[in-house]
Amino acid sequence: MSLVSLDPLDLAALLCSRVCHDVISPVGAIVNGLEVLDDEKDEDMRIFALDLIKRSANTASARLQFCRLAFGAAGSAGASIDTGDAEKVVRGLMEDDKTRIIWNVPRVLMPKNKVKLALNLCLIAQAAVPRGGEIHVTITGDEGTTMQVQAKGPNAKLAHHVPDLVAGAPENGGVDAHGIQPFYTGLVARECGMGITIDVKPDQVTIAALAA
Repeated sequence: MSLVSLDPLDLAALLCSRVCHDVISPVGAIVNGLEVLDDEKDEDMRIFALDLIKRSANTASARLQFCRLAFGAAGSAGASIDTGDAEKVVRGLMEDDKTRIIWNVPRVLMPKNKVKLALNLCLIAQAAVPRGGEIHVTITGDEGTTMQVQAKGPNAKLAHHVPDLVAGAPENGGVDAHGIQPFYTGLVARECGMGITIDVKPDQVTIAALAA
């Protein structure tokens, strides 16, 4: 299997596109809500607009906090990140009335790239249960030598191209903004010296990262 190598500038640009894609919708909703407040005199509509602004601001904040840890240089002054911070951003982004997070991870300082890997595995799992369900996150071993993220929910499944992207060998030989996140997950795993396995069963997707 021949791994695809991205130019560093292309990698940075694609990751930036991914982050912008994640935040543009709630930010746009905030703008729309502010426009309603400017133009609307009806009190019910103004209350609706304020609620929209509040919910959208919370969504944008949750997505940015998650991206800061998953893709950025958060905690760059040190080599480790508190797994409690990782749990907080995962729950903030993914847990709602449709999706439950089961977090089986000890509260420790973990190497930065291991935390990034865990968060990116959670993103892949979240995409596997668009209708909601449960996401189980388990990390064991010294400094996170074994990780497992399992998504359970109605019709849980992965897009067919995700395993190849994680493996670093996309079927068409290229990576775009839609595929950069699973591709980046594979890059981080290899940097950590870990291999990723993906197991898909009816209503269940299990992604594991093991020390190579």
